[in-house]
Amino acid sequence: MRKGIFLLISAIVVLPMAPAQATVSVKGDNGQVLSIKSARVKAGSVIKVSGNGFDETVGIYLAICVIPEKGKAPTPCGGGANKAGLGEASVWISSNAPAYAAGLTDEFLPGGRFTHNLSVTQRIGKFDCRKVRCAVTVRSDHLRTGDRTNDLFIPITIRK
Repeated sequence: MRKGIFLLISAIVVLPMAPAQATVSVKGDNGQVLSIKSARVKAGSVIKVSGNGFDETVGIYLAICVIPEKGKAPTPCGGGANKAGLGEASVWISSNAPAYAAGLTDEFLPGGRFTHNLSVTQRIGKFDCRKVRCAVTVRSDHLRTGDRTNDLFIPITIRK
């Protein structure tokens, strides 16, 4: 009996465990880092996105977008221009936003840090993120439209 119990306990101990989901991060040329918990996401879910090392004098947009051609701004993006400052599809992060942006932006935390939630949708406009490549993205805001130095992409896979 003891031998049977020992074998049963041994079998339980060596059973494979489900792999932990590793954090996925990308690092920009200026040391900025963008991170999410997993690149496999479910449509309708909310994912936590964090960043650090961003230049606090430059505003950024955080959103899920279709991956553009190299050197072009990420677009189209879920949430579009979030002029109401509501919802979780896109976020404008700026510590020195213009006066007209009062209530529309979130400021960086010290060290160019942020943590925000983004709502995951399968479709961005006419694009289906299960058929085209989409990513959690950061880019410089509309005050620096030609500035590609903040462009960061974490490609995601939308699962059922």
